[in-house]
Amino acid sequence: MKRYAIPRLRVQGRLAAVGCALLLAACSSKPPVPDWQMNAQGAATKATEAYLSGNARVEQLEWDRARAEVARTGRADLLARLELMRCAAQVASLVVTPCDRFEALRPDASAPEQAYADYLAGRVSPQQAPLLPEAQRKVAASGEAATLAGIEDPLSRLVAAGVLFQAGRASPAVIAAATDTASAQGWRRPLLAWLLLQVQRAEAAGDAEAAAALRRRVGIVEQGATKAK
Repeated sequence: MKRYAIPRLRVQGRLAAVGCALLLAACSSKPPVPDWQMNAQGAATKATEAYLSGNARVEQLEWDRARAEVARTGRADLLARLELMRCAAQVASLVVTPCDRFEALRPDASAPEQAYADYLAGRVSPQQAPLLPEAQRKVAASGEAATLAGIEDPLSRLVAAGVLFQAGRASPAVIAAATDTASAQGWRRPLLAWLLLQVQRAEAAGDAEAAAALRRRVGIVEQGATKAK
């Protein structure tokens, strides 16, 4: 199986594209699949979906469950991959904070995981770029917003946009693409983040009409989140 594969459910294949493979890379693809692997995969997928949807309670429960399952293996490198999955979703949502849980495990992480963590933090080196998932290599190598257009996977595109934002290269086209991507997927958390960024830029440019229209969109998303609780 591919190194960065992820199981079914709504985010099937998406975390594979951002390079945060969790567990399939650690085990043989031949049956039977260990229970911990299946349980951890399912929990990590649910946690990511809950995070993107803005369901903090389910997110926390599922991440805790995923960590507990991986901890059964005693493998720090697998825990490191799990933490990268979480941090990638945060970057896609413009949460610019250190990936502390990964950093605590960095000494046991492989070179590709270390490269991906540095990429998410906006400090990947040219030498590390070839180690990144294919969807992110061109973004890392060029740092150009135009490379977003070639990323088909929605979450990968959002992660790349988040990295460009951290690097100060989030053009209006990048922000619009990220907003449209989150909107199409119904991902409340990143959608709100990118919409609010658009509001800030519209206000800074003195475009009151555009800012007002964007705030109406924000209100719709926030109202939907309230009713979903």
